[in-house]
Amino acid sequence: MTPPSRSPILSVKDVTINFDQTRLRDTVQGVSFSVKSGEALGLAGESGCGKSITGLSIMGLTPKPGKVTGRIEFDGENLLESSPKRMRKIRGAGIAMIFQDPSNTLNPVMTIGAQLAEQLRCHRPELSKAQAREICEQALESVGISSPRERLSNYPHEISGGMRQRVAIASAILLSPKLIIADEPTTALDVTIQAQILELIRELKSTLQTAIVLISHDIGVIAQICENMAVMYAGTIVESGMTSKILAAPLHPYTKGLLNAVPSVRSRNRVLESIPGTVPPPSQRFAGCIFQDRCQFAIPKCSEVNPGLLPVDDGRLVACHLVAGAC
Repeated sequence: MTPPSRSPILSVKDVTINFDQTRLRDTVQGVSFSVKSGEALGLAGESGCGKSITGLSIMGLTPKPGKVTGRIEFDGENLLESSPKRMRKIRGAGIAMIFQDPSNTLNPVMTIGAQLAEQLRCHRPELSKAQAREICEQALESVGISSPRERLSNYPHEISGGMRQRVAIASAILLSPKLIIADEPTTALDVTIQAQILELIRELKSTLQTAIVLISHDIGVIAQICENMAVMYAGTIVESGMTSKILAAPLHPYTKGLLNAVPSVRSRNRVLESIPGTVPPPSQRFAGCIFQDRCQFAIPKCSEVNPGLLPVDDGRLVACHLVAGAC
């Protein structure tokens, strides 16, 4: 008997984010994706494509005057209809976020122990100080920090960058959230520490069955963690599906360009290719495909009709007229 399929813990449906009504194009346009417990979805793309602001919208942290429309369902609840009080309860306990720079996450004038305990007791006020300290110590130990009891007395500036990121991850898992959004969690770290942090995130996914949304411009990082991925360009998703299929045979010209710019030890003599041009600003409107100005395969139809995301035979969704015509 085939086991029943699990429902997604997070479903983002046709989400649009706008910061200025006078602009001709929304910052994020009609983005949809979902992720189940124990799985990871990667959001890939160049800087400025809308990855991070999409993650912030899930947390209910879209900066003003940003306006979010669509539907963001977490555990069956539409977060866009939730009150600020309800969102404060969800943040940390239901959904947590790991930011790119832990220095901006941690308070420099509070010890690590004080910060973690404050977060914990905010959601669980029944805990005594001793109980909260013990849970915080266990959280630090679970992310591979040695001598966790001593580290609780440290200030953020007294530990290394890699250890600060581990503390940020400990903060994220402190209340056992069902979903973690990791926004470029390894960008500021050296290669060795980066590998350790990725392994830690992988373990959280498998042992705690935590759902992960991993935001990164580095497709190599996404490949190590995520079963599925979505490639974003100028606020839209241009290709989505299983990570293994996208990496083996990318279909959208933008995805191909991203992969051609990634160095490989298997092809040391290959010349890395860059994508010509730059990401268009929100003030620029397109009648057709948003990638048309940078695409070497563009045809007249591309400037006239927006292809939208179209299904292909292997289960992927691709926003490209050429791919749609070949299916």
